Amino acid sequence: MADPDSTSADARWEREPLIAADLFGDRIDSARRFVAALAAHGEERGLIGPLEPARLWSRHVINSAIVAPLFAGRVGDVGSGAGLPGLVLAIARPDVSWVLIEPMERRVAWLEEQVASLGLSNVEIVRARAEEWPFGPVLDMVTARAVSALKTLIPLTAPLVRAGGELILLKGASVDNEIQAAQKQIRAHRLSEVRVEAVGAAHLEQPTRVFRATVGR
Repeated sequence: MADPDSTSADARWEREPLIAADLFGDRIDSARRFVAALAAHGEERGLIGPLEPARLWSRHVINSAIVAPLFAGRVGDVGSGAGLPGLVLAIARPDVSWVLIEPMERRVAWLEEQVASLGLSNVEIVRARAEEWPFGPVLDMVTARAVSALKTLIPLTAPLVRAGGELILLKGASVDNEIQAAQKQIRAHRLSEVRVEAVGAAHLEQPTRVFRATVGR
């Protein structure tokens, strides 16, 4: 259900769902500004497809924000792209430190602009591919959304996480099949407590499916 008081500069933009205010609390204005900027400029800047402004809130922003309570410490977002989920999570969780890892210059420029515009003091941006990460296993957690299948994603993300830290990867309906295909990578990176959680089932028609695992060394 949409907020009847929400406004849009373009009728093609999706209206704000009521749950957004609950998820973002006193940070809702920052979330609105980010969504408006992405809807207005995301397609022309190659960040989102032409159909996405009509479903930015429900398919992307709410899908990302619903998992915000899972995070703590210093968290990396691999392949941050348009800022989904990294910027959304940074807005929702100002108490967490976020490292947005993105190799493409135009996307890095967008992320830097949004961080400055929204005044996000809890965000660091690193222009690099995950496999080029120069700092070693120093992050408490790593997340990613719509990057690649687990058999590819685990080798990219697990080396960034300290021993005892966690992978929290946003996945789709095929996550169980991805886990089966990634057994070699799960063993190689000593992942334990591997499970899938459906987050937001009580509030969303389609809950966010999350792959979670603890990283060993």
